[in-house]
Amino acid sequence: MGLADVQDILEFWFGPTDHPDYGQSRDFWFGKDAAFDLALTTRFLTVYQQAARHELMAWENNPLSSLALTIVLDQFPRNLFRNTPEAFATDPLALRVARHAIAQGFDAQVLPVQRWFFYLPFEHSESLTDQEMSLQLWERLQGDPNSKNAIHYAYRHWEVIARFGRFPHRNQILGRASTPDELGFLEEPGSHF
Repeated sequence: MGLADVQDILEFWFGPTDHPDYGQSRDFWFGKDAAFDLALTTRFLTVYQQAARHELMAWENNPLSSLALTIVLDQFPRNLFRNTPEAFATDPLALRVARHAIAQGFDAQVLPVQRWFFYLPFEHSESLTDQEMSLQLWERLQGDPNSKNAIHYAYRHWEVIARFGRFPHRNQILGRASTPDELGFLEEPGSHF
């Protein structure tokens, strides 16, 4: 896996750098689309498997390759393995890569919309400490109008972890029993991320 693979991942996720919408949010990032999931699986399952086996850890040492690795470990499995435990299997590794990237200042070296993907592993964590770090990181983007909705969702994730200590919408997928309070919450609109 080399530079071409990193560029392929980043172009797939963010679009071509010469496109007028480059640097903007893309609809497929947080949607549910079986055709998109299949396209991603066809194109990137092997890369994901290599990353999950720690074979791409050399990518940690550069801002853009670190960004690509974080996306592969945090975002791709949510599409590759939707509604299965494997969707969250590499979250700890994604968080490790994101921590390293932030410690190196890589997040400050990419576009605001790209920074989101260094911060999302914290937002996806069921640890309140990670959620609090998520909010601190997202605060760095307060001045970016395109990040307003993303910051709003970071606070919503934090609220759920502060209340339940986990994401109730993952319970069924992960074989966890839900409490009555969680079941009530899951009936509310917007309770599933």
